[in-house]
Amino acid sequence: MTTLRPNATLHPNSILDGPADHIPDETDLIEAAMRWHFDPRTGSRFWLDQADTLGFDPREDIHTADDLARFPNIVDRLRYVPAGDLIPRGYAGQDDAVYGVYDSGGTTGPPKHVVFMTDWMERLLVHTDQEMDERDYPRRVDWLALAPSGPHMFGAFVRESVRRRGRLGFTVDLDPRWVKKCIAAGRADQADQYADHIVAQARAVLESQDIGVLITTPPLLERLVRDEELHRLIADRVQVIEWGGAHLDPDTRYLLRTEVFPHNRLVGRYGSTMILASAIERDGLAPDAPCVYDSFSPYVTFRVVDPETGEPVPYGSRGRVVMNHVSKAALLPNNLERDEATRVEAPPGRPGDSVADVAPVAMFGDSPVIEGVY
Repeated sequence: MTTLRPNATLHPNSILDGPADHIPDETDLIEAAMRWHFDPRTGSRFWLDQADTLGFDPREDIHTADDLARFPNIVDRLRYVPAGDLIPRGYAGQDDAVYGVYDSGGTTGPPKHVVFMTDWMERLLVHTDQEMDERDYPRRVDWLALAPSGPHMFGAFVRESVRRRGRLGFTVDLDPRWVKKCIAAGRADQADQYADHIVAQARAVLESQDIGVLITTPPLLERLVRDEELHRLIADRVQVIEWGGAHLDPDTRYLLRTEVFPHNRLVGRYGSTMILASAIERDGLAPDAPCVYDSFSPYVTFRVVDPETGEPVPYGSRGRVVMNHVSKAALLPNNLERDEATRVEAPPGRPGDSVADVAPVAMFGDSPVIEGVY
């Protein structure tokens, strides 16, 4: 049993509250985060309640991203835990500390809930802005996002990205839970009708507005390009097409990049509510190269493992994706995701793995994985 006492030498702010554009050392960040999340003065009720069940003291025993594998996977508990219990006590008294509460997509059961803190949103946006500049995303253009909003984090992320670097943001809302429910119940015709409804709304915007950045999912992008007029509008006006939220197989990705949209930038994004972030496609990949994603490390790290043993698979082999999030805002370690990927070496000096050609597993736990439009 671990008894947590206030740490008299607690000084996390120099690391956890560093400038939004500063990337800390892996060990410095993780050790500071363990002190923060497991000190009774600053940790959340959720993690302080978990401490006695861990069998180790995170403040003494967790130093690197690899050490995070010692934690149990707690994300299923986020389906039922009161969301307020996830807020670190160290934020008390800050009126604007919480940005919002968001849900997972509900692909594998009741949605999980996470709390998004304002300081983490700012850090994520600064990092994403830099990534978009590196990939030649235009500034001061109009965006169209075919994406879920409401309880889903991605809608808020797109809205803030447009506010930071775009001009006008147009949106078509998706309800991925309804589409998945229709597919699971065998009502494919209703799922098709819903997708057609989304495309019709997108058409109205694309025909009347000069859209420079299009955010969509692979299933919807494929529907858009079946229409010759919509294909022409996107090819002629849109500078960057960002896809994510669902699997895009390598052959279709190659076709889209080389024949369907040879003069547009097609960029993938891989994210999860359980890391409070996403990973953008590595810059400079050849059209026929695997789609590789590098995480926002050391805050977010990936591992690709054999799901039976939990051990890393060899580089170039397929395995299940494990995700970690470590920041002042949240601690979500050792989450075995519903995706498999090829293990790729991370960029030099970056902890964890990079992942390529991400695709969902057929079953996750006892539930079939249904992607739908997202």
